[in-house]
Amino acid sequence: MSVNVVTHLNFRGDARAALTFYRSVFGGEVAVVTYNDAGNVQEPSEADQVMWGQVTAGNGFRVMAYDVPSHLPWDQGENAFFVSLRGRAAEEITAYWKGLSDGATIIQPLGPAQWAPLYGMLKDRFGVTWVVDVVGEYTAP
Repeated sequence: MSVNVVTHLNFRGDARAALTFYRSVFGGEVAVVTYNDAGNVQEPSEADQVMWGQVTAGNGFRVMAYDVPSHLPWDQGENAFFVSLRGRAAEEITAYWKGLSDGATIIQPLGPAQWAPLYGMLKDRFGVTWVVDVVGEYTAP
């Protein structure tokens, strides 16, 4: 038996744009169910917002997202979570980094670290903080 961990991102009206952006970076397919599709419209102006959505790519990338309805509390918060993106190939990780960097705030530039051949951190244009690295053997000091 195995378990998969999938990051679920919560937005207020930006879920579709975020999913589309992540698909442009990682490839794969976007699936979206709107509140209207599900027959769960509580606020007419939110009918076409995402009740459930995900990007699934053949390279193993998967993320879920939805738009928190206005009748529920929502605060994007500061550092409430990070999305960790790890891979074994520097070229692949560097390409993802370049894609995610579009409109992002770089917290730690992508470069060598003690624990990884490449490591970087950024906050993307949707406010999501990504920790990106190439898997390596940790060498304690």
